[in-house]
Amino acid sequence: MNDREKRIVATAIALAEEGGFEAVRLRDVAARSEVALGTLYRHFRGKDDLLVAALALEADGLAAGFSETPPSGDTPLERAVSYFEGATTTLCRKPKLARAILRAACSDDPELAAKIRAFHGWASDLLISAVRDDPSANLSAATPREARICNMLQMVWFAAMLGWMSAQYKQDEVVEQVRAAAELVLG
Repeated sequence: MNDREKRIVATAIALAEEGGFEAVRLRDVAARSEVALGTLYRHFRGKDDLLVAALALEADGLAAGFSETPPSGDTPLERAVSYFEGATTTLCRKPKLARAILRAACSDDPELAAKIRAFHGWASDLLISAVRDDPSANLSAATPREARICNMLQMVWFAAMLGWMSAQYKQDEVVEQVRAAAELVLG
């Protein structure tokens, strides 16, 4: 992402933090980031695309945090839960932004789906690294079983995050949903 795109995304993040999904109006993003609306559209196809880009920036922060303080625990189960605690805390620390990102991530746009799949792959690398307690491990080195477990746990987490988004779960309940699933497969 170039500097202009980062400035546009940072503006969208600020607007989402202030007022959620509805507050991210493209005209406002363009005006606040001091670019023409046409320029914004040259870089981002719409609000959902912009918010998925915000997810990428938030993910960079998560990766940096895990580089400094990797998920902890003596067992794969403990490290997997620690990973999801960190991911949940990172996303939920800005609740309006998180809800806006989750809403955008549910788009049926095929191009956005590809970006979400890329994020899923990146998150899988972090999770495999945590489960194996090996910073260099990634999904391409995972066994088929590890890859299936990783995928399933991420789906449980995403579903629980959608439950959090719609006020069905509290933040700690999101982690408990993933913990329950992880105990079944990593127990």
